[in-house]
Amino acid sequence: MAESSRQKRITGRVMHEFKHGELKSGRGGKAGKVRSRRQAIAIALREAGASKYDSAKRNRRNLRRTEKKESQGRTAQQEREGRSHVGAARERESTKAMGGRNARKQTARGHRAAVGRARKSDGHTRQELYAKARKRHVEGRSKMTKRQLENALGLH
Repeated sequence: MAESSRQKRITGRVMHEFKHGELKSGRGGKAGKVRSRRQAIAIALREAGASKYDSAKRNRRNLRRTEKKESQGRTAQQEREGRSHVGAARERESTKAMGGRNARKQTARGHRAAVGRARKSDGHTRQELYAKARKRHVEGRSKMTKRQLENALGLH
């Protein structure tokens, strides 16, 4: 059986997919829906890297493959719920500030918020400030934040 908490989580997700009729068998899910509970358990243990029929090396490979699939949002549960990460609250896994490794695709709401922050009351974006700094030959401009560029240009 699954030993680690990670393996238990993966097994739980696969069984969830089975209960909701989303678990597919075969390469790329082409063989159709899984109807047997025993087959679902076998698939869950294999994805979790806890199969007694596979070698340790094969189990590690299966676990890494499953983690990669979950981080990219390619499980049936994630695709149905529109999430990019197992346990994610919304579409985006997490913010960069929270350490989200796979936080690439921004939601529409997040995009609007970012644009709003970029164009505060002064109306300048970082790119516009950087262009002004380049014209004035401000040293170290490439590593400056928007606020630092404003201070260097005297726009605050």
